[in-house]
Amino acid sequence: MKSIQTLRSLALPALAAAVLTACSGGGGDVATGPAIDLTTARGTLVANPPVVLASFPTAADFNAALSASASGRGLLSLAGTPKCGINFHYMEYNTVGGAGEVTNATGGIMVPTGTDPACSGARPVLLYSHGTTVEKGYNIASPANGEAGLVAAMYAAQGWIVVTSNYAGYDASRLPYHPYLNAEQQSNDMIDALRAARAAFPKIAATDSGKLFLSGYSQGGHVSMATHKAMQTNYSSEFKVTASGSMSGPYSLVKTFQTVFAGGVNAGATVFTPLILTSWQKAYGNLYTSPSDVYEAAYATGIETLMPGPLTFSQLFTTGKLPTKLFASGPLVTADPSLNALFAAGIGTPNLIKQSYRQTLLTTPTNPLWVAAAKNDLLSWTPARPVAMCLGAQDPTVFGTNTSDAATYFAGKGASALVKVFDLENAATVGPTLAGAFASAKASAAADPTLGASPAERVVGAYHGSLVPPFCNLAVRSYFQQVLAAGL
Repeated sequence: MKSIQTLRSLALPALAAAVLTACSGGGGDVATGPAIDLTTARGTLVANPPVVLASFPTAADFNAALSASASGRGLLSLAGTPKCGINFHYMEYNTVGGAGEVTNATGGIMVPTGTDPACSGARPVLLYSHGTTVEKGYNIASPANGEAGLVAAMYAAQGWIVVTSNYAGYDASRLPYHPYLNAEQQSNDMIDALRAARAAFPKIAATDSGKLFLSGYSQGGHVSMATHKAMQTNYSSEFKVTASGSMSGPYSLVKTFQTVFAGGVNAGATVFTPLILTSWQKAYGNLYTSPSDVYEAAYATGIETLMPGPLTFSQLFTTGKLPTKLFASGPLVTADPSLNALFAAGIGTPNLIKQSYRQTLLTTPTNPLWVAAAKNDLLSWTPARPVAMCLGAQDPTVFGTNTSDAATYFAGKGASALVKVFDLENAATVGPTLAGAFASAKASAAADPTLGASPAERVVGAYHGSLVPPFCNLAVRSYFQQVLAAGL
């Protein structure tokens, strides 16, 4: 049960869900109904204007909803008092799958409302990419979604227009899989979401100032950086990025896979590994002949359609669909006792990955998985606009080396002046106030017996999914505000 609780926390917690659910619903289309576009071109908005899922007409309405619970009040203390109310719009748009197939996806647009000058007129746009989820019905357009609540409080309630996507394969998308960590597809998906949202802006009282910011957490950190790269290299005539702020993303995929398959198993690896392998198999078709080449017999059947699906993180393990151990033996041993404990937790039986497949990878540098990892690795471009990266250096899920390696790579390309790293464990990078608040949050988690048997286990379980996101969002928002103030 301890491991299940730890893995369950990898899903971003419903930080504001409890206080927002009561306000969800309502709204609707204009009296004559939306215009429907049934063409399949990329970026086409299916229904314009998109439906309103929920509305908080004034800042006081949104503030009251958050203030109704301790978690909401905690979010307010970080994000600040809302200046604006928010309309939550739900949209469907056309995009492509991992192999370039035509498909659809859904997402949301958060539009500030109210009388404060920050809430009307030309507003900056944030294109936000969400973190890993295993549930097919995930919908970040709804304020009942925890990550949506966090982003709404941090950005939309402060006057930013926020555009989000559920990604192809989730919610009402027809794609029967999700192109997880496929940099080309996921950047195309986000670009198509922004195209669709821009088509809706004139009909939903959203005025774009021309200032475009990109951000995302965990998987979304990889997606937001991939999107910045794509906009700069492939779509520069269409999109002008003002700045990006990726958070706790797996940018250095080759090194991450090297570490994991050497026995440095990260928390949640038995979820992430099949998501990645299925995604790349669907896109490239050459990672394996059959899932049984990769997975132990108890898990091979049906694993390609397991996620996204109806089961939660916890249910994947309690129903026996996935084990908590990645390999049967061979943890990586380091000089760091905390890492050794983390790595050992992912080793044992029953396990997910066959030793024969693991050994093939470790001894074959030309294996298609390494080729795919290199294709989707983001240490392969040089930003021309400001880039922030935020992390917690002790992250057991997405190792901090992803950020440090990216920063080193960008510096080697002469872009160090454009790159800012915020490490919540390092007051020199985030300031003593934010570092102190993060340390206090860790101490509170360590003292909470509902999070695990020991203080160390509690912090490990909460670190990536619960502790880091709100603080990194605050650091990145502050950075964006500095970029705006500087007129960059």
